[in-house]
Amino acid sequence: MKRVITFGTFDIFHIGHINILERAKELGDYLIVGISSDMLNMQKKGRAPIYSEVERIKIISSLRCVDEVFIEHSLELKGEYIKQHKANLLVMGDDWFGKFDEYKALCEVKYLARTPSISTTEIIEVVRNPQNSNT
Repeated sequence: MKRVITFGTFDIFHIGHINILERAKELGDYLIVGISSDMLNMQKKGRAPIYSEVERIKIISSLRCVDEVFIEHSLELKGEYIKQHKANLLVMGDDWFGKFDEYKALCEVKYLARTPSISTTEIIEVVRNPQNSNT
């Protein structure tokens, strides 16, 4: 059985998230999703996520293509998460191209093209500052 793992914050869930998760699932039999904890998101992005980790777990867990969800507490533990979940393939968006190649000793690593013109960060900015929107 091919076990696929991916990681993300998955805040302000949008079509780009669905696209990458469905495509990741197509590459294997079992999809495992690591969701950044609220604390990790603060460290990475300097802000709390809009939706709490509990809410984001519920959202991602409800998707048909997702088989398992866990909280990612540390970026430095990715290798351990891959081993713990017995993943054969790590899938990430191509905005991370090359940044996860160090895990090729543990599993196959594949970068998928992101959905054009969609970004959680951009959505948050438009909601916070609608007068700056181009629409």
